[in-house]
Amino acid sequence: MKKEYVITIDVGGTKILSCLVSTDHEILGRVKEITDISQGNDHLVKTIAGTISKLLTEHNIKEEEVKALSLGVPGTVNPESGILADAPNLGIKDFNFKEALQKYFNIPVLLENDVNLWGLGILHHEFRNKAKNMLVVCPGTGIGGALVFDGKLYRGSSFYAGEIGHMLVDGKGKLSVSSKAKSFEDQASRTAIVKGIQKDMKAGKKSNILEFTKGKKIKSSALAKAVASGDKLVIKHVKRSCKITGTLLGSLTTLLNVDTIVLGGGVIEAMGDFMLPEIQKAFDKAVLPEPGKEVKIVNTTLGDDAPIYGGLALAEDFLG
Repeated sequence: MKKEYVITIDVGGTKILSCLVSTDHEILGRVKEITDISQGNDHLVKTIAGTISKLLTEHNIKEEEVKALSLGVPGTVNPESGILADAPNLGIKDFNFKEALQKYFNIPVLLENDVNLWGLGILHHEFRNKAKNMLVVCPGTGIGGALVFDGKLYRGSSFYAGEIGHMLVDGKGKLSVSSKAKSFEDQASRTAIVKGIQKDMKAGKKSNILEFTKGKKIKSSALAKAVASGDKLVIKHVKRSCKITGTLLGSLTTLLNVDTIVLGGGVIEAMGDFMLPEIQKAFDKAVLPEPGKEVKIVNTTLGDDAPIYGGLALAEDFLG
């Protein structure tokens, strides 16, 4: 039977998105679940398996018709062994995700870092393989990165390449070895923006952010609405994140001489039009002129679909 489909599962810190994709690049169905790590790894895998089963049932598709289950997870992944070595935002260490999910299906399971899937999707689907050296950065609960060199995803000698979120920077985004330096994601992720706002509000500073949360956690959409409303406190913290991001990207461009930087993820999707000029401004100040003038910094047009198309590319890479 012809293998006509791939199912991509994008496991994030807050949600699981599973999609059925045809091998001619059409997204046919989506199932979304909340990421619940409180009940352990096996429960998480069972939830993922449930989304896959639902897609198969809803679209009347047999397992034999599916080429692969391409799983993207936020952490350090060995795609060959299927082991998730470390995923701080999921609280998982040294877990064979591939083996655990394979117990549910007779479909090849492929495992990849979630932002690497973003990178594959952006490279193959959005840029049609026209970007030669590219850096993909996705701010969200944390901050992930993916590297493309000479048109191919670069995973590194032990699959750690792209972990931009764990680079140590000072409060302005400059690389630092100071004892006061913090990780990039501790300084500039959505989580960092929210913590900064909450800290200032507790100290008595005013913000209307809670008007947009409906009594729930502060998410990217609420931040965007607060920025659009002119909330000075929220704007201050978003701009700080942009300055740190642009400064670090400038330093990395000086080192790597990439031609394209692509920004993605929930924060960028919600307020990329506001953030990109601020990031570009900081980037221009930090980068050396020669490599800097060659770089295009853009927001991905694919949104959450980027890793979904990346799952298709992953299947083609590993299974032909």
